[in-house]
Amino acid sequence: MIFRVRTAPKWSRAALTIICSLFALFAAVTLTVQAADSTPVQGTEAMHNALFQAQMALTNDPTTAATNIQQAIDVQGDSWFDTVRTQTPASAAQLQSALEAALEAAQSNNGAALAAARTHAWTALLDSAQQIVQQAVADGDIKLARSWLLVREFRQATRFSRPNADATLALAALERSEITTAQAAEAIRADLYDTYQARLTEALRNISAADAQGFALRRAEHAAAAQGYFAILEPAYRAQRGAEATDALTNSFAQLDAASLAGDDLAPSLATIDDALSGFRAAPLLPAEQVQRAAQLLRYLKLVAVEYGRGVNSGEVTSDLEIREAVTFLDGARAAFDDLSDLLTEQDAAQTQQLKALFEQLTQQINSAVQRSNVAEPTLVDETVATLESDLQALMPAEWQRRDNAADFDVIGASLDNMEQAAASGDYALAESARVDAYAILESGPEARIQAFAPQFKLPIEELFWYGQNEEPGLAYLIEQQAPISAIKASRDALDTQLKAAQNAVSGSSSPLAIATNAFIIVFREGLEAVLILASLMASFKAVSQRNLRRPMWWGVAAAGLASVLTWALAQGVLTSLARYGERLEAIVSLVAIGVLLLITNWFFHQNYWTDHIAGLHSKKRGLVGGSAGQWLGLAMLGFTSVYREGFETVLFLQALVLEAGISIVILGVLAGLGVTMLIGLVLFRMHVRLPYKKMLIVTGVFIGLVLLTMVGNTVHILQLVGWLPLHPIRWLTLPYWLGLWFGVYSTWEGLSLQFVAAAFVIGSYYLAEHLQKKAQRQRVQHASAQRKAEPAPSGVRLKRVSSRM
Repeated sequence: MIFRVRTAPKWSRAALTIICSLFALFAAVTLTVQAADSTPVQGTEAMHNALFQAQMALTNDPTTAATNIQQAIDVQGDSWFDTVRTQTPASAAQLQSALEAALEAAQSNNGAALAAARTHAWTALLDSAQQIVQQAVADGDIKLARSWLLVREFRQATRFSRPNADATLALAALERSEITTAQAAEAIRADLYDTYQARLTEALRNISAADAQGFALRRAEHAAAAQGYFAILEPAYRAQRGAEATDALTNSFAQLDAASLAGDDLAPSLATIDDALSGFRAAPLLPAEQVQRAAQLLRYLKLVAVEYGRGVNSGEVTSDLEIREAVTFLDGARAAFDDLSDLLTEQDAAQTQQLKALFEQLTQQINSAVQRSNVAEPTLVDETVATLESDLQALMPAEWQRRDNAADFDVIGASLDNMEQAAASGDYALAESARVDAYAILESGPEARIQAFAPQFKLPIEELFWYGQNEEPGLAYLIEQQAPISAIKASRDALDTQLKAAQNAVSGSSSPLAIATNAFIIVFREGLEAVLILASLMASFKAVSQRNLRRPMWWGVAAAGLASVLTWALAQGVLTSLARYGERLEAIVSLVAIGVLLLITNWFFHQNYWTDHIAGLHSKKRGLVGGSAGQWLGLAMLGFTSVYREGFETVLFLQALVLEAGISIVILGVLAGLGVTMLIGLVLFRMHVRLPYKKMLIVTGVFIGLVLLTMVGNTVHILQLVGWLPLHPIRWLTLPYWLGLWFGVYSTWEGLSLQFVAAAFVIGSYYLAEHLQKKAQRQRVQHASAQRKAEPAPSGVRLKRVSSRM
């Protein structure tokens, strides 16, 4: 059988030539206009577009394609390119080489070579841009960094991908002096590296798909992209794996690029690259991000099976929208798995490879429905998902599998996205189904937290989900009325605002003023105790001959103050090194602070502790004053120990507040507390004014009790957020939001019960101390009375008693 290939008519080819010529003319005019004063993003996009137009024109008009490439080369004469040439000469050289290769490919009508060359040119620009941004941040040139940060790519947009806003937000925070240059550089590097590693993973995955389908242009393009993305990540890989491994992997990418152009087998190079990249992550996830990604992975996997089952029946696709949703959830699950795969490989490399194979199997099953070819039965998808879930749960660390509140809000948002898409396509039945799914996730997850920790958001969220008739009607009402998509979108935006506010409210934060007030109370209470101890010790040094004995004690006090500051710095250094543990670290430090605070509160109510402590210090003082050897040093040590103990306790208490609200807010309370304490010390030691010290101690003791109850409530809240304590809201009790914000009082059985226990402990300690004190007094009186009865009476008294009897 002879097959004849029909060629396009001459008029058709002429029309295509004219169209391509018009495209070239338009691109030339655009480039000329932009060349006058183009920004980096305008210049790079102009070059990118010119190369794309060359690829489009090559099939029918190689001359026009070459013209387009020459226009891209000419863009290098613009002023914005001077920064590329001067700051990143290596990238500029790679770009020039890629453009020359593109021109040669166009002249030889080699489409695959042109696809690879234009991709190499684009990734060289991306590499240059990220280097310029990082250098500009180091130099403090925020304007330059912001202009070049726009020249970048973003990872696949799913709700389970990082938002790629970290770099932009970091620059804004640096400009407002909210973070340091090092912190901004780290955030920007993590954002860009995370993006380009995700793009590298996608490119490697797409190479295999393009190769299997015989798409030569796509295969060459994806291979070049993989090589270019790795070039961006190369410094991170070199730092982690060393120069020898980096050079070997760079060579493997070059071989892959060459094999893709030559049409050779790509499997050997891909296998080598996959092995070399195993366990590598350019921007490691923080522990909190690991937990979030794990929760997202498990949640989305489950939804893949749910949506696929709704869209397929008896081997036939019954709902395209449900299949699209299954694809979306699968993309999200794969993105989360890619982010965690290096950590899972450390746990068990063989099991991680098996998980990758299962993901490939699941992808093929979902694609069968997309392509309408041998559509997989939902039961098969269910089995694959169940196996994946089981294997993941067996491999994941225990802390990854605790419920993550943020993941619930992400899934709610994704379901609401599906609702919008269904409404936009006119399928209001599916839109209602997606809305119900979103509400079900809310009810099964965050709703209890909102009820307990942010009750003011519960009613607005309910109304926007259902039949509310406020400024923005409820979504259930709008879908029932088949309202236009603009109205649904407006109510969705209002609901997003409420959900975001609720998510922030339940994340565990107190009022900044309440935190500063608590810091003030702690510092003032401990400082007042130190002042009173010093006043008691120095009271006997009023004589002129003994006033010189105060000086070493004051030196000891100054040393104690310095030691307290150093202890603060040490504590901050330790906590900063452990900051990656986030709320778990805050929970542990808060528990320690509560334990010590309970102990000290108990001591405070026992007069024996106070009197014994003061008596012990006085005893040391008498021994030092009475002796001669080491008197100065001994008195200095006495002053030091009298104050440093209070300073150490204060530093410990304040760390929990720092973890909750940040150092700047706590410092305000600390400075206020120190100011009032120093004022009292000045009045006492300089003006010799007698103050009601006992009453002041009692009042500050009561305030310390309130701080204790607040700390208990907030710590219970944090323990519930990290999953270390169950959450049972008291649904019939709605407390004002300010009670939680200021005093840590939330309507949960756990929180209120433990606060009651803490209050009972403090009050019980007081009454127990009073009882023991009265008992001791009675015992002393009885002992004294017994002694008087046991003593023999004087002889005169005895004779008088005898004579009276006679």
